[in-house]
This record gives sequence, C-alpha cells and structure tokens, in this order.
Amino acid sequence: MIRSSTIGVSLAFFNSVPMTECDYAIIGSGIVGAAVAYKLSQRQPRATIRVFDKEPHCAAHQTGRNSGVIHAGVYYAPGSYKARFCRAGLEATMDLCHANRIAYEQCGKLIVATDEDELPAMQALFERCAQNELNPVMLSRAEIAQREPAIHAVGGFLVKQTGITDYTEVARCLLSLASQQADCRVLYQHLLHDLEETASGVSLSIRTPNGPEQVKTSKLINCAGIYSDEIIRRQGLDCDFRMLPFKGEYFKLVSKYNNVSQHLIYPIPDPAMPFLGVHLTRMIGGYTTVGPNAVLTTGREAYGSLFSRDAEWLKVFGHPDVWKLLWRYRKSAVQELRSSLSKAHYARLVSRYCPGITAADFLPYRAGIRAQAVDRSGRLIHDFKFIESAHSLHVGNAPSPAATSALPIADEVISRMF
Repeated sequence: MIRSSTIGVSLAFFNSVPMTECDYAIIGSGIVGAAVAYKLSQRQPRATIRVFDKEPHCAAHQTGRNSGVIHAGVYYAPGSYKARFCRAGLEATMDLCHANRIAYEQCGKLIVATDEDELPAMQALFERCAQNELNPVMLSRAEIAQREPAIHAVGGFLVKQTGITDYTEVARCLLSLASQQADCRVLYQHLLHDLEETASGVSLSIRTPNGPEQVKTSKLINCAGIYSDEIIRRQGLDCDFRMLPFKGEYFKLVSKYNNVSQHLIYPIPDPAMPFLGVHLTRMIGGYTTVGPNAVLTTGREAYGSLFSRDAEWLKVFGHPDVWKLLWRYRKSAVQELRSSLSKAHYARLVSRYCPGITAADFLPYRAGIRAQAVDRSGRLIHDFKFIESAHSLHVGNAPSPAATSALPIADEVISRMF
C-alpha cells in the first residue's frame, strides 16, 4: 500500500536498483487482494503473480478488524453490485470455509425493532430482504422472546442465511491456495512508493526491508483499501472521490454474555447512514462482541484514538467534501461521536434491545477503520467502484460487505481484465 508521506519522489531515484518482472502485481493482501490472487491463479496457473503489502502479515487492517459476519445481502438495492456480490459471496465464502476446514457458523441474523416508531422502517427492510431473495421470516414480540429470552423487541425478522467466520483465516487460506496453484508470492513489508504506467505495463517502485526495488508488471491490480484513491491519483488517472476513514469501535462482553443470543442481533439501521448500528455478534471463539459505531476519524490507521499521530488529519478534513458530508449528516455525526466519547451512551444503544448490559460489561477489543468513498459534493458512494486503464484495474471503493463479497469482487476484476 502507498503512504502519503512517500509520494512525490522521482522514479529516477530507483533507476540503479534491481528490476524484477511479473505478469500481475496486486497491491494489498487483505481479503479482496487475496481473493484476486486466488482467482487469478485458477485462471492463469502459469502466470507470475506478486502480492505486495506494507505490513508484516496479511489482513492487517479492514479484513482483520471487522465483525466476522458473513452477510446475506439484506440492506442493498436489488441489482446493485452490493446485492449481487453479497448474495453470491455468501455461498462462496461458506463453501470455501467448508472445503478448507475454516471455522464458520450459519447462525442467522435477527433484526429487531425496539419501539413502535421503528416498525415502518422494519417492514421496508423486510421487503427489501425479500426482493433480494433471502426468504426472511417475520417474528412477533412473543416469538422473539421465545427464541431469544434476553432480547427486547416489539417485532423483528430472521434472516437464516447470515453467518460468522474469521476473515483473517479466510485471507490466509486464499493466499495459500493461490501459491499452490500458480507462481504466486506474497511480499510483506513491501511498501509501494511510486508507480508509472508505460506503453507495455506499469513500473512500480517498492521499498523493501532490503532497500528499494523496481518491479515491472504487465497488469496492476489495486486492492489497497483506504489507500486506493492515492494510488489512482499517483498513476495520473481521474479520481472523482476520496477515501475517508470511519473508525468502528467494538467491545468484547464479559463471559456471562458469551451465550446471550443464539443469533446475531441487529437494530433497525438509520436509513440516512450506510452503517448498520451497534449490534451483538457471536464470534468464532465462543465470545460476544458489541459494535461498531462509525466515527469519522483523523487518520487511516488511527485505531487507538480519534487523532492520528501526524498531520494526516489535514488530508481528511482539509477538503470541502468532508464538511459538506458532515453537515448533511450532522445529527448522525454527533450521535456517533457521542458513542465514542461515552461508554455509558454506547451501552445504552445496546441495552435498547438487550436490557441489563452496562459499560461495566465492556472489555477492550480491537477497533477497525472502514474505508468509505465520498464524492466531490460530499455524498457517500454506497456501491463498489472500479477505475481502469490499459494496464491497471483499481478497486476504488469496496465498502461493507466487501469481506463477504471478496470472491465475486475478484470474479468481476478478472472479467474486466480478460
């Protein structure tokens, strides 16, 4: 992946360093990059495939810091990339897990309304779910209480297809399978420094533990997540959006809540925001988490606090699009920030549907950063977005459910390349 602080040095600096060649260079070893490597290895078993990642291991960011949910496609507009990819990815992910002995569970998702005012939105979401061919089951207050005694709701519906897994393990598996099927190598601690498209391919300047290296590739595939827009711009392509970092904070519940629910429990989401609200998730490993919220933060890797350690906040907040976005969603932005600053408020969000949970029941857990594209007018881009040139393909926006959808996203990438 590319860091903003490394952009701007001429390729001439690297003219004297060793040159290596490959057929395909993939930037990023998150689950999307891993899935692309896997699908390429199936399609082109004689190709040389190189995956470059600045971290010491795969899935270090969004992939390894999400809730682990295998989404079914409840929320997405019928016919959109999200709806199609998620529906196909649900089955593909579970098939992969089953075939490779990766732990997963198809526990189902229960989406609940906690007061009468939410029932119209619940009904609309139920109908959307049916349009996406998921066969949801509407449940009364009494039926919910029978299934989930700890959950308070005036109504809800069950989506049986939803599951959970460990996406870090899925990414590792995909990369391992790719290396078995083709000449595919994953090069960690390899930071993309610069790139230039030529008539015959793309020249990459890479910083490695052993010094600079130049790589010539026939095709470049950008799966760098929150850094994807920087790579697009650095290549000189038109990029009419920016990636913004939304921090999602999770908490692990104390052990008495390990079996608080048999299903994943989700609230009715705010239709004004692309995020799904604080939910209860049964995790692989036998414990339960709550989260995430969605707070616009100051850095693309600002996991520990709202503030980045350098001047990156200028890149996030130094453009008019972000202020247009914050003004458009000002009410939601304030509420999300409040949930970040106050554990008590965060706990109240959960206790609306699971009474009794308090901030004292929260244990520390990893936070995540969600890469979300925003256009120049300050509007969130809700669907997947691809940018192409003669020798490159950029996965420009891959919002949730990108982890579930990784294999269909890879199919789309390859269909655009061949």
